[in-house]
Amino acid sequence: MLLVSIRVSDSIFRWNLRDFISISPLPKWLYKSRMRIKGRPFSFCVSLFSSPNPNHILEPFSFSSSRILFNSGILSSPLSGQFPSIRKVTSCKGNNLHSRNTMDGMGADGKTLPPETTDTSDRGQNPYIWSSPKAGQKIDIGKQIFCNRSLNMKNIVAVGFDMDYTLAQYKPETFESLAYEGTVRKLVYDLQYPSELLEWTFDWKYMVRGLVLDKKRGNILKMDRHKYVKVAYHGFREMSKEDKVATYGSTLTRDSFDEPDYALIDTLFSLAEAYLFAQLVDFKDNNPGKVLADYSQMYKDVRAAVDLCHRDGTLKQMVAKDLRRYINEDTSIVPMLEMIKDSGRATFLVTNSLWDYTNIVMNFLCGPITMNSCSAFHWLQYFDVVITGSAKPGFFHDENRANLFEVDPESGMLLNTDNGTPMPTVDTSLRLPLNIDKSCRVFQGGNVGHLHKLLSIESSSQVLYVGDHIYGDILRSKKVLGWRTMLVVPELEREVALLWELRDTRKQLQLLRNERDHIEDKIHHLKWSIRFDGVNADNEEDLIAEVDRLKSQSEQVRLNHQEAQRECHQMFHKVWGQLMKTGYQNSRFAHQVERFACLYTSQVTNLSMYSPNKYYRPREDFMPHEIDILAL
Repeated sequence: MLLVSIRVSDSIFRWNLRDFISISPLPKWLYKSRMRIKGRPFSFCVSLFSSPNPNHILEPFSFSSSRILFNSGILSSPLSGQFPSIRKVTSCKGNNLHSRNTMDGMGADGKTLPPETTDTSDRGQNPYIWSSPKAGQKIDIGKQIFCNRSLNMKNIVAVGFDMDYTLAQYKPETFESLAYEGTVRKLVYDLQYPSELLEWTFDWKYMVRGLVLDKKRGNILKMDRHKYVKVAYHGFREMSKEDKVATYGSTLTRDSFDEPDYALIDTLFSLAEAYLFAQLVDFKDNNPGKVLADYSQMYKDVRAAVDLCHRDGTLKQMVAKDLRRYINEDTSIVPMLEMIKDSGRATFLVTNSLWDYTNIVMNFLCGPITMNSCSAFHWLQYFDVVITGSAKPGFFHDENRANLFEVDPESGMLLNTDNGTPMPTVDTSLRLPLNIDKSCRVFQGGNVGHLHKLLSIESSSQVLYVGDHIYGDILRSKKVLGWRTMLVVPELEREVALLWELRDTRKQLQLLRNERDHIEDKIHHLKWSIRFDGVNADNEEDLIAEVDRLKSQSEQVRLNHQEAQRECHQMFHKVWGQLMKTGYQNSRFAHQVERFACLYTSQVTNLSMYSPNKYYRPREDFMPHEIDILAL
């Protein structure tokens, strides 16, 4: 026989399970109980008892039990008899299996439950999270979070996320190909480019982030942190060292390599358009007269075609039809969000995507976990505020006067607000949708000032924002607002794995450099002796022969070093090499990561592997004179 025991404050009520299920909605006394304790936190407990003896209803501790804890929010609407989604945590005590479920991280005493109680095994794939019993395991280097600036999570009151390429990781082999094909069709059918373009194919592995497109010359560049061009291609043809120097290294003033003459490939969304631009450059060079536009206009046309794909909705419609084909599933997203909320922090989503697409993607990523989680808006429980159509990076400017509209999730209707406060309608006969669940509010537009007000943010430094776009997410939020930032760099996982694999090769490269320096120093010393030390003719002849021998040796070391460096370079990428390096210098992309991202990591869900109260500390910086002395 199954019994149900409900405790509200100090009162206990029991039913036969069958009778309890038939009660809908919850009895009036439950609402009255809420009224009696209105204004202060309370909780109630549902316990299921499997009793071998139905008369033992007063001895619940002798039975296996299941307890469900709720906070007062469950009684906030007429639909409170329909239990909201619950999160399940299991632990073993003796021979009994106790199952605890929590809403909003609240325990029976109204206090926030400790992170240790979070477990995500109910998603079926047992993702590893810090708060699980498996905590303390060594984190694979490819999934670690790397720190540029000290960040104490205890000072963070709100954690925000971008959606596209942050929470939603698109599959480049399918999604980028879809974007490429759509852009080509727009160029041919809408912008009258030659039909031969329709036969082109896309190599999604060719382009990388951090490149710069020279719109006027049709070149693709990779440069170091000092903005020296180290790798350059005209279309798909590699430029010689002489051409590079003549074009980018012989001017009296340093080029800034910024808009409007250059385009920065800083997002994964931009890779397809960069590849198409390189194809068009080659096509124009090899087929005079077929494309009348110059290189700069071709790039504008590519951008216009990309915008057309987004504007007419074809790209997102295709993704929405087959989400698994285009987006990676990640069972760690929900546990991560739960752990952050359980730690007492607010969570928010700020995305440029509109509500309809956002809801489809987020529902896919945070799909129903329990039988009670059938709502199409189930995922909203993991956020306090969702802002769609944010128009980043303009969103990050407080002086941006964009109106803030509240979105009704059911209908998608936009409701006028006064800085987030609902406004009464002039037409009182107009029936507005009733947004029952106010635990998460959904908006469109607005600016960062609205977001701060909605979340009661007192200082910008209390916000951690996670995104994938250096310019649109990280630079503006860090530089303009002072938000703390974490950059998602999916390429990093493979990069650090290769770094570990090639660590001996890199040491050998350094030894070859040192050997070359040593030989060159000997050559310089001998030449100095010949010129200034007044050696006799016989000795001079011997010294000259020694210089020639050392020059030959130096040249051989140079060639060996060059070949080894090229092989190492191509292990990361056959054309562009290591993402974070250009030769021996940090790349332009790495320099931006270092400047604007407090933290960076390969996947957003790597956050779930660390304590929500962790103090992230950077490693010590080394100047060149310190490295050999102090570096560990």
